[in-house]
Amino acid sequence: MSRSEIESLLGDLNSLVLQGKSMEAFEKYYHNDVIMQENNEAPTISKEANRARELEFYSKIQEFRSASVKGVGIGDDLSFVIWHYDYTHAEWGDKNYTQVSIQQWKDGSIIYEQFIYPN
Repeated sequence: MSRSEIESLLGDLNSLVLQGKSMEAFEKYYHNDVIMQENNEAPTISKEANRARELEFYSKIQEFRSASVKGVGIGDDLSFVIWHYDYTHAEWGDKNYTQVSIQQWKDGSIIYEQFIYPN
């Protein structure tokens, strides 16, 4: 994929997330064989398994205060987004942090994504 193609797709994906439509973005832009990984934890493999993981996460958000994009980088079949999040989670309490999301693209979809953030 060209950098301009990734830039366009990633821009729409980020816009959906900022509108509170994270699951719509997930369905639209993630490959059926996607692998997602939190920091150095064991990866979650397949869209079905990651969908369940994402839905569980969002079901435990008690208050969502903000999300913002602080930076974006795009390379060949690769992108990253620096996000800032502020929310309250049922199990983790108040969370206010910066996260780097690194995406590898294949056929117009994200095939691999790793989230790097402080524990």
